[in-house]
Amino acid sequence: MRGEATVLHADLDAFYASVEQRDSPELRGRPVIVGGGVVLAASYEAKARGVRTAMGGRQARDLCPDAVVVPPRMDAYAAASRAVFAIFRDTTPFVEGLSIDEAFLEVGGLRRIAGTPEQIATGLRARVRSEAGLAISVGVARTKFLAKVASAVSKPDGLLVVEPEREEQFLLPLPVERLWGVGAVTAEKLHRLGITTVGQLAELEGAVAERLLGKATGAHLHALARLRDPRPVDTARRRGSIGSQRALGARARSADELGVILTQIVDRLARRLRDGDRVCRTVVLRLRFGDFAKATRSRTLGSATDRTSVLLAIARELLDGALPEIAERGITLVGVSFSQLARADSLQPELPIDWDDGARLDTVLDTVRDRFGAASVTRAAQLGRDPGWSPPQLPEHE
Repeated sequence: MRGEATVLHADLDAFYASVEQRDSPELRGRPVIVGGGVVLAASYEAKARGVRTAMGGRQARDLCPDAVVVPPRMDAYAAASRAVFAIFRDTTPFVEGLSIDEAFLEVGGLRRIAGTPEQIATGLRARVRSEAGLAISVGVARTKFLAKVASAVSKPDGLLVVEPEREEQFLLPLPVERLWGVGAVTAEKLHRLGITTVGQLAELEGAVAERLLGKATGAHLHALARLRDPRPVDTARRRGSIGSQRALGARARSADELGVILTQIVDRLARRLRDGDRVCRTVVLRLRFGDFAKATRSRTLGSATDRTSVLLAIARELLDGALPEIAERGITLVGVSFSQLARADSLQPELPIDWDDGARLDTVLDTVRDRFGAASVTRAAQLGRDPGWSPPQLPEHE
């Protein structure tokens, strides 16, 4: 554990919507919604009216009828992200990207050449504003967890430093939802037990937290509540999973529509695997029903693979098993993730590549898309269908 607050968590504010307001001055100060049928992002002016990411477009417009709705421009967001990450890496060599709009930075040891962590954070925010034209919130703390919480509390366009002697004063009164890893289900369970603040969870013995929440989850959350987070800023971290999802809005979806959407998602993810020379063993299907309850279905392969045909067949089986529940409850989001990733050359391929038609097809399609663009070739089932949006991704190494 560090002895001083040297970790920065830098998080761009309302990223997609902020890029739109930056590039179109007439949108500044106005409520902006990115997306049409489903909200992909909302400016703070729209958020103040109750608009939220993944909300159906009709509901968003009912809440904020004067909002300006703009189509997403993924290339513009990717370019903005690259510009901001260049500033991060010019600030310190120790940068761990979390997503295209947020990262951890370790600035310990830079005091003599760049100033205190607070001064570095102030300079970083000024550079992002002047060079990228975007607002960014920064939290500074002794641990990654506290820095992330601090940046969230400082939003929008803020800076918050949590010095070691103020950690308990800052963290313990906050709601348990601020803990990294507390989602709706865990929060509901804690609330039923009368635990609503981080301090109340910290008061429990570790064994009690593990019994109430499960061994792994209880130990993790209890450690965070007691300010224990020894994780370093990891500049060489490779993601253990990749995923993508698509918000569907409130209208009913047929099995055929869901099948096409699933195919689009798996196609993109499988290509990302191959582009990164990775293979995976586990396919996870993520669903959010019409009542906003969430569910996951997963299957683990005996051998790792990057073959689209294999991964798609598994994802379809998982979706087919969930169709009765979807028909009853409706569906508002579908997502897929691949986990248990490994280097492609570290495991025996599932099938000899020279004799696998699926591998040949993947190779041909990847080659054509590399040369002529991602939209140059597609499956017949996807012709004339809405391709959805493929958000920009962090490079495999940061």
